[in-house]
Amino acid sequence: MTLQTLLAKHSVHLPDALQSQAQAFSAQLEDKLSSDDLEIFANEVFSNSIFKVCCCSQFISESWLRNPALITDLVQSGDLFSTSRRESYLAFLQDHPVDAEASLAKQLRLFRRREMVRIAWRDLAGWSDMDETLSDLTALAEACIQVALDFFYQQACKRWGVPTLSDGSAFNIVVLGMGKLGAWELNYSSDIDLIFAYAEDGVLNAKKEISYGEFFTRICRSLVKMLDEITVDGFVFRTDVRLRPFGDSGPLIMTFDGMENYYLTQAREWERYAMIKARQVAGDYVTGKQLAAMIKPFVYRRYLDYGAFEELRSLKFQITQELRRKDRMDNVKLGPGGIREIEFIGQAFQLIRGGQDHALQQREIQVILEVLDELKLMRPDDVATLKFAYRFLRRVENHIQQYQDKQTHDLPKQALVQQILAYSMDFEDWDSFKQELDLVRTSVHAIFDVVFSLSEQDNQKQVARLIWIGADEVQSLEALVDYGFDDPQTIYTAIQDFKISHPVKRMTNKGASVLDRLIPLLIERLPSVENRDVTLLRILDLFEAVAGRNVYLSLLAENPDALNQLITLAAASPWICEYLALYPILFDALLDPRALFEPLKKADLSRDLQRELHKVDSSDSEQLMISLRQFKHQNVLRVAAADIMGAVPVMIVSDYLTWIAEVILEQLLERAWLMLTEKHGCPPGKDPAKAAGFGIIAFGKFGGIELGYASDLDLVFVYDCADGNSVTDGDKPINSGQFYLRLAQKIRHILDTKMLSGVLYECDLRLRPNGDSGLLVTHIHHYEDYLREQAWTWEHQALVRGRFITGDESLKTEYEAIRSRILAMPRDIVDLKQQVREMREKMREHLDSQDKNVFDLKQSKGGIADIEFMVQFGVLAETANNLRLATYTDNVRLLDGLAEHGFINASDAVLLKKAYCSYRDYGHHQVLQGESATASDDEFSELRTQVDRIWQALME
Repeated sequence: MTLQTLLAKHSVHLPDALQSQAQAFSAQLEDKLSSDDLEIFANEVFSNSIFKVCCCSQFISESWLRNPALITDLVQSGDLFSTSRRESYLAFLQDHPVDAEASLAKQLRLFRRREMVRIAWRDLAGWSDMDETLSDLTALAEACIQVALDFFYQQACKRWGVPTLSDGSAFNIVVLGMGKLGAWELNYSSDIDLIFAYAEDGVLNAKKEISYGEFFTRICRSLVKMLDEITVDGFVFRTDVRLRPFGDSGPLIMTFDGMENYYLTQAREWERYAMIKARQVAGDYVTGKQLAAMIKPFVYRRYLDYGAFEELRSLKFQITQELRRKDRMDNVKLGPGGIREIEFIGQAFQLIRGGQDHALQQREIQVILEVLDELKLMRPDDVATLKFAYRFLRRVENHIQQYQDKQTHDLPKQALVQQILAYSMDFEDWDSFKQELDLVRTSVHAIFDVVFSLSEQDNQKQVARLIWIGADEVQSLEALVDYGFDDPQTIYTAIQDFKISHPVKRMTNKGASVLDRLIPLLIERLPSVENRDVTLLRILDLFEAVAGRNVYLSLLAENPDALNQLITLAAASPWICEYLALYPILFDALLDPRALFEPLKKADLSRDLQRELHKVDSSDSEQLMISLRQFKHQNVLRVAAADIMGAVPVMIVSDYLTWIAEVILEQLLERAWLMLTEKHGCPPGKDPAKAAGFGIIAFGKFGGIELGYASDLDLVFVYDCADGNSVTDGDKPINSGQFYLRLAQKIRHILDTKMLSGVLYECDLRLRPNGDSGLLVTHIHHYEDYLREQAWTWEHQALVRGRFITGDESLKTEYEAIRSRILAMPRDIVDLKQQVREMREKMREHLDSQDKNVFDLKQSKGGIADIEFMVQFGVLAETANNLRLATYTDNVRLLDGLAEHGFINASDAVLLKKAYCSYRDYGHHQVLQGESATASDDEFSELRTQVDRIWQALME
């Protein structure tokens, strides 16, 4: 079959504009082909693709004309039809070693041309998808880099000797591939960005003294020249090494220590962006792991870094200005709605959240888009739009470059080349292709604007900036009046004092620029609340407290909705600002009002905490303590926000706060158990995978499911084992009694250790047998003996609210039986009443407010403690006759039980429940207002009188 015959068969499918081009090409080629070459036309799959491919790529047609055997070899070897050719790149080159630099240069260039023709042919013929094309191109670059590096390393070692690490092992450099090479996304005519590093410095003096630095620098220079230099055979890959530390002015290669110091102290923000895609592509993979671990913290911060938005926005603005200046807005990579905008969207989330969401610590943008969908950080339809657009634009980019193997991303200007690009993309004409392309780019740019235009300075009113700048006091005061501030002079002074405060003056230029955007936004939005004066003062105090971590201020500057949430909460409660000042990592919670105002139920809390702790190594106590504290703070803030906004009633507030503590203790016990069993093994007969023979009992507000925001935890630890002297079965055995003691100590240590993020919970263990002088953990059998034989009446009162929180289920059953038996003990009612009354009077004497104009919600007459003591008296007096009274530990249900039993009439029970809930609700909100749990003397006067009436009738 001749080319003319083929052309006649396939010309019907070619656009008219390409007919003459195909005719001229076939005539030229036919003159150059031998009879052996013509045999490949018998392959129909190949033959059917010839004219589309060769019309769409001058590079391929010219390569065929220049060397007809190239295509013949690709077809006859089967490589042209292989989907896995890239897997043999490196092996092929290594199986054909060369002994001279000139031979290597020729080999790599010819190999590169052959494979580039193969890759472009498969792409243009529609045989490969985009992922295969990008993977093939990346693998081709990696193989060429590795083979060239191996050659020059071996040459250098022969000349100067082999560099060795301090442990005596030989080592080589690490070659980092940046950008698309690092992300396995190399485009067709891309250059490659490389950074070189080596593990340790030293001196080679076996033959001729030379430092490791000079040794490796010479290798790197030769490597770059080998890849980049243009010879009669072309080039291998254009190679750019300007992304290295200090750029062109820096050394070509640095030690790991030098790299670490640079990235910790001098690297610019855009270098973090660049390092997202960094991946080792050649060299010493043993030491390379060390370098990767060193770079990771520079890229992914442990906190949420919203300052990355501004950095990427600034970088995109500079790119757009440069394109506009050069009239290159039709650039599919850098122009509006181009590939770079999709990458910026993904990388913004990586820089901001990657330190906490490890799933974002990946290089491929398509994978990152999937993760953004899974983490619900972007809308599913936006993710789908970006994924489609990315694949479409990358295909356009490759086809533009496959036309002449040129590194360009601009749409063609010539009509014929436009028709060729449209045809290669399977469109009938340029107009239909351009229409689709414009739709794709418009959709990308719209999403980009939503993500990156969250804090446009252009929308800030100059008057708010005037107040912040403070250049004209008279104008500023007038503006503050217009904004509705009651005391403009105080507010103006507070703003100026804030500007010169020590924390603000110490801020970096980047932090100061964030404040220049944030404070005017704050001033503009404050009129939305009535108490704007006090709200601004509270927020300025908060900003001063977190000024050293301007990433949190960036979050607010970048997210007006988050700033609005802060204003709303700060207006309602100073406690919120104080809490955020203590735990600024919680700023992120302001981003999602749905989650913020919807506290989690216990099952959801447990699931979330398990997921967070799954990331923590089982032996890492410090990280465990940090994670538990962050979990508590985040969820307490949720409860407080819902409470402040009236989204949940007081009974539910206490439930939520109690559930948080319960879930923490459940997970803490399991983790502490694993830590001890890994070290000491298990007590005999116990399961090493689950805490056995140990339990935690809660008393007081925790036991009564009535925790408040500032509540500590009253706990008692119990254990059960047949023989306390029996020994654990681990490498470092201890007796079982000591094992359970250490378990209790570990739990207490994790709960109340003072860290930067505070204590987890203040832990009060004085309700254990014999109080502070007693053992930290008590055998369950001794516990019952103590309660029956030695405990005071007030300890039996405390037992009314004693609730098993977590631990061995069999121990829980045993404890609850003990509690029932103790509460049901026969008692002299008159004597019991006198002891309860005397204890209450003693408490009031020591704890009640001395100010007669103040009503202490708990300790004053008619307050919470009076209600609790009446309930405890009733339970101790009546449980012997009604065991159901031992079922519950919370006062509201106990009052219902006492009324049902006839100990108290129903109307009095209703009144006591109303008073109890009203006091607690008021107390919760006092805490949120930064006040003590007190009220004015005339507050609750009717309720207090009625509670006292019932006390007199019941207890006197």
